[in-house]
Amino acid sequence: MAKIAAMDEGTLVPIGVAASILGVSQSTVRRWTREGRLAATRTLGGQRRYRLLDVLALRGRDAA
Repeated sequence: MAKIAAMDEGTLVPIGVAASILGVSQSTVRRWTREGRLAATRTLGGQRRYRLLDVLALRGRDAA
């Protein structure tokens, strides 16, 4: 968690990091992206990246 605290909230994180923060599988994060629950941007290579701020917000909503 110390590494996350050092990141800027606008930082883009890969799907594995997002899944780890949220405590779910990468497949779940992909599904949530398809459902519009979590927005993703794509790299030129087609990989998903998630804004850390959005991931943390979703984690906060699920914890409430």
